[in-house]
Amino acid sequence: MAQVLPGYELFSDELTTLISTFPPPFIYVHDQESLPITCRVTDALLNNISLGESSVQPGAKVKHTRVDGISCFTTRLFYEAVINGLVGHQADWEEGCSNWAPEEDLGVRWNENLDTFLHGLRAVHRHLCKQNGISSTSNTASDKGKDKQSQYDNVRLVIVVERIERLRDNLPELIVPLTRLAELARIDVSVIFMSQVGWQDIRPPFGASPDPYYIDINPPAKENVVKYLISNFAELSKRFDETVNPYHPALQSLYTHFVTFLCDVCFPFTHDQQELQYIAAARWPGFVKPVLDRYTSHGEDGEAQEAMSWAPHTEEIRMRLAKLFNPSLNSALEALLPRQTNATEWSQTHEPPPNILNLPPLQANQAISKSTADKRSTLESGSGMKNLPKMCKYILLASFLASTNPAKSDLRMFGRGLDEKKRKRKFTQRTTKANVGPAKIPQRLIGPSPFPLDRMIAILGALLEENDADTWIGSREFLIAGEQTDLETMRVGVLADVMELTSMRLLHRTSPADRLDGPPMFKCVVSYEDCLALAKQLDVALNDLLWDPV
Repeated sequence: MAQVLPGYELFSDELTTLISTFPPPFIYVHDQESLPITCRVTDALLNNISLGESSVQPGAKVKHTRVDGISCFTTRLFYEAVINGLVGHQADWEEGCSNWAPEEDLGVRWNENLDTFLHGLRAVHRHLCKQNGISSTSNTASDKGKDKQSQYDNVRLVIVVERIERLRDNLPELIVPLTRLAELARIDVSVIFMSQVGWQDIRPPFGASPDPYYIDINPPAKENVVKYLISNFAELSKRFDETVNPYHPALQSLYTHFVTFLCDVCFPFTHDQQELQYIAAARWPGFVKPVLDRYTSHGEDGEAQEAMSWAPHTEEIRMRLAKLFNPSLNSALEALLPRQTNATEWSQTHEPPPNILNLPPLQANQAISKSTADKRSTLESGSGMKNLPKMCKYILLASFLASTNPAKSDLRMFGRGLDEKKRKRKFTQRTTKANVGPAKIPQRLIGPSPFPLDRMIAILGALLEENDADTWIGSREFLIAGEQTDLETMRVGVLADVMELTSMRLLHRTSPADRLDGPPMFKCVVSYEDCLALAKQLDVALNDLLWDPV
């Protein structure tokens, strides 16, 4: 039997006993913290039971399938997923994407309505029983009727429905039939609902569905999370072929120490094992890089291998690394948990300085602090904006122009013609006397000023019309110049991109979110250097568009 994940021993024993003996027709599994891992554990248990490793009834077989409430947003998709999943049928384009059907019922559709779905379940049950082996019917007349009813009773069907709360929102009419599927189909079938929402929030009204067998998954304990992260090290080490790599088997003891203090820092904020594994994957390469550099400096691979066998076990290296890299875990948690960046880019921009273990403790702390401060701006601006979609980059440029240029200069941008002489503002020498008073400070030194959303949309349309309109696919419906640009800027996706950039802290909303009068006000917080890099990527002459260029 496969090894059970830490913390799921009681759940595994309970579910294995139920499915292997006399399962209730309706089971509800509630996991508020880490539902994907619970679904993976359930699949592993049902696979073991299907292979006969945990079955207590000789000759009986368990066939199971798992459907997702998010992807099955229509009744046809749900019926097809259940029928095809139980028999292991995969729809193929070359065969016309036809669903499963037995040889004697070719052409019959099981996805029309609930009645045909029930007939499809009975057909699946008969087909699986024949594959499992059926003894021939008795020759006596008294046993003929009994054998006809009991010859299809050696296969048990288990249907797991993941994220049932989404099925409740999209297909509420399926909740009650699924809870009573055993009595409707009159076969040995058990339905398991899995959700992060409690059954009291999904229960149909008026007592239409029976009460389930309720299984509540407790939040994972910290020691179980540590064991889970450590158990993934062996699987990760198989993906590397190099002699010296961050997941070398000799580094497992150091990885155990790293995971322990990582959970000490991050466990109060999140209990999800996958989130903690994501943070560990981002921080572990930088954590172990000084150790690998020190081993590699010993010489060739053989000497490095020999050094690797003893050096990670020294308590001095463990304590120094933990003290040096413990503050960086908070910044990793703040950046990776809300997905402001991905783990790969974050780890690349937070690599420690070389030979950090050879420096005294005070100089090592100063070197890491300086390296982190230098690379933080790059992480929040340059590397974070490098992978943005093209429309988001144009929105940032338009926001920067709206925050930097005065509103009176917008007409110069909207009225730009094809003549190159009109592309720059003409400077005229003043003959009047200079005004006595305080000097006017350039806008770039004052900082960004707020702008209304409709003004930024207008500047965005001018940028797209001048720099990106040639890349669009032409349509006969657009006969007026700029008509397609107006359509692109008024899409809902543009407003969604504005809100996404606001959540990434590249734009700042200055007006209250609940205010209805007037357009929303924003302010661009991206620096001139970052906008100049975006303009180079988009081939936009940024200095020609600025009212007071640098």
